[in-house]
Amino acid sequence: MPEQLLQLDRHLFYFINHDLSNPFFDWLMPLLRNPRFWIPLYVFIIAFCTYKYRKAGIVIVLMLVASAGVADFVSASIIKPAIQRVRPCRDPITAEKDIPRVRCGSGYSFPSTHASDHFAMAAFISLVFARRWRWIWYISMFWAASICFAQVYVSVHFPIDVIGGALFGMVVGFGMAQLFKKIQPGF
Repeated sequence: MPEQLLQLDRHLFYFINHDLSNPFFDWLMPLLRNPRFWIPLYVFIIAFCTYKYRKAGIVIVLMLVASAGVADFVSASIIKPAIQRVRPCRDPITAEKDIPRVRCGSGYSFPSTHASDHFAMAAFISLVFARRWRWIWYISMFWAASICFAQVYVSVHFPIDVIGGALFGMVVGFGMAQLFKKIQPGF
């Protein structure tokens, strides 16, 4: 990565991790990045889709899970080992000054798997339901972006990690949505 881009990334990280620091975010951001926090939302999506759309709803749920699964596997098992970028909490330059709010993760940083997974799900849901609810795009993207922001705030990812993960996740979600439209053309 070019040195200027790395410097910008570190400055943005410092701004989010330090300058935006406050007690409310210190409480909220670790929750937002915790997958267990979102279980009620996942249960609602599963229940809503299967109840309202029956067989098509089951396909939606399966493809939503596949979106997250593909994004997770590729980002964590293929891209991260190939890039091998260290996390900000382990980076020799940023680790001295970062404010760790959760345990520093093991493994590599780029791309953020949280960002990949959540943006894959957000893009898939948005594209599947865009005709029914135009507003769903804004809600789902805000949801995924808040998780990405939390990843930087708690010091486990750089901004470029979450941006890269988000872009990759959106590509996966878009691809799964296109596949869904082929499987369920009348939806």
